[in-house]
Amino acid sequence: MFTMIKSLISRHSAPTEADRELAYLNASVSLADLERRQREIELGMLRRQSFAF
Repeated sequence: MFTMIKSLISRHSAPTEADRELAYLNASVSLADLERRQREIELGMLRRQSFAF
């Protein structure tokens, strides 16, 4: 029973930050594009930013 619930939750959970970053890197079209995307990830440009009002 617990295994079934766990598998249902894992299938419907949101992708992790690492999954999103990997998908972003995999979408690169050239070596230069890949390097640019790696720098963007290192600088934290893909992370969600909270806005202070």
